[in-house]
Amino acid sequence: MNFYNGFDIALHVDPVEMKAVKVMPRSYHNDSLQNRQDYAKIFNFKKPGFKIAGANPDGAGAGVDLDELINVFRFGRTKRIQAFQRRLVEEEQDKYVDHRFNRSLVLKVTHLQGDTLDAFMAKYRPSYDFCQRATDYDLMDYIKLAFKEYQKDRKERP
Repeated sequence: MNFYNGFDIALHVDPVEMKAVKVMPRSYHNDSLQNRQDYAKIFNFKKPGFKIAGANPDGAGAGVDLDELINVFRFGRTKRIQAFQRRLVEEEQDKYVDHRFNRSLVLKVTHLQGDTLDAFMAKYRPSYDFCQRATDYDLMDYIKLAFKEYQKDRKERP
């Protein structure tokens, strides 16, 4: 005999006690700033090199920063940090392109939907450099021209 078939649970909540929840869209700018703060050491990392420490305020001589000297010979660590730094910058650039070249804008200009919209956005995704230089008008013009090319390519296929 199975006792779970007729088992029903209900949760009764008093709507007066519930607090309102606001769901806000993510802000590219705020996310980027937060990411820069979270990974400040990585973003600001400079390849270690020999540095001579300046004179002390009391006039004592100069010296070599031992931490910096040790880090010069930590090649694996330096390579890993630089690779991570590149990945963080690439991710930030990708998010910026996603922010500028977004689904709602492309939908508004092309009226594509679903898989065709996804395919169009993947094929005609602009570069970071273009998105950085382009005005809103330039970006919309780019989408219109790319859409004309997209339609032409679809007509030429058998």
